[in-house]
Amino acid sequence: MLGYRFSRFIPRDGDKSPFDKLFDIFKELLVHTGGDVSEAFNWLNQLDKEYQLTSEDYTMQDFIRDLKEKGYLREEETGSIVMTGKTEQSIRQDALQQIFGKLKKTKRGHHRTHHTGMGDELTSDRKAYSFGDPVENIAMTESMKNAQIRHGIDSPRITENDLEIVETEHYAQTSTVLMIDISHSMILYGEDRITPAKKVAMALSELIMRQYPKDTLDVIVFGNDAWQISIKDLPYLQVGPYHTNTVAGLELAIDLLARRKNPNKQIFMITDGKPTCLKEGHEYYKNSYGLDRKILNKTFNLARQCRRLKIPVTTFMVATDPWLQQFVEEFTEINHGKAFYTSLKGLGEYIFEDYERNRRRKVR
Repeated sequence: MLGYRFSRFIPRDGDKSPFDKLFDIFKELLVHTGGDVSEAFNWLNQLDKEYQLTSEDYTMQDFIRDLKEKGYLREEETGSIVMTGKTEQSIRQDALQQIFGKLKKTKRGHHRTHHTGMGDELTSDRKAYSFGDPVENIAMTESMKNAQIRHGIDSPRITENDLEIVETEHYAQTSTVLMIDISHSMILYGEDRITPAKKVAMALSELIMRQYPKDTLDVIVFGNDAWQISIKDLPYLQVGPYHTNTVAGLELAIDLLARRKNPNKQIFMITDGKPTCLKEGHEYYKNSYGLDRKILNKTFNLARQCRRLKIPVTTFMVATDPWLQQFVEEFTEINHGKAFYTSLKGLGEYIFEDYERNRRRKVR
């Protein structure tokens, strides 16, 4: 007899409520507008006129009311409407699903090593007590049994030699710096490269917070200069009228990783072009034409420094010009890192795959 057959349930778009349908579009628009709620609503209204997203039963005013009541928007004293932290988290979760949607679930968010000792997860193995072993890991039953065998059942004595310790497995921790290029070229020639880059950064941050809570992730942006931003600021990120000061970005990344105490460190750099800028004192040296050796040499020196510090740099080039690839290939060879030349669509998948492989190699 042929029994029941079960398959994965894939909800149809028609199963979503009017609010959820509009909210999905609205969140996407917020990423494209750099978190500008007013502009996102303008775009949403234009889409509504063209595609009839709302109806008499559920209007745009109903949607705005629900956003406020559900805690996704709040009104400032100035009268402007802004996103809340709840919306920022929802956008990061959406980015995680879009980019890492095919990710297989794991039971815990750490990577095992082949080493035992002072770690996180208890195992079935036992070992003799050594000075410095955590007292809470003493296997009381086995230790009492040893004491009875050595000293007799009638003796209440238990000595250090009787103690056994439950061994534990280590989990790897990794400190990652994600560098995002916000130079003008990220929107040059009408191609939006910054939005996918933001989505990758949001997805990666959400992934680490969920599955690797003991890891650290620092996010920096670089244009003429480089500066650190918080994870909650990612949806608001916008391109500026900047050149590409890769040197400043790498210097800041190295400085941030120097403050992290765990030994596993790495840099991810998302960029679409070659370095074109240096800061010398209070002045900027800029050259957008060709591969400027003065700028390149400074960049390559930092690649060597990262290699000496055992910090691999994985570069994700979202452009395919041969002369841009030439820079990345030389940079990668010097650093002994990795490079990917990828379409914007595949950017997130490459980042995740290399993130996992990099971590596994480090803990072997």
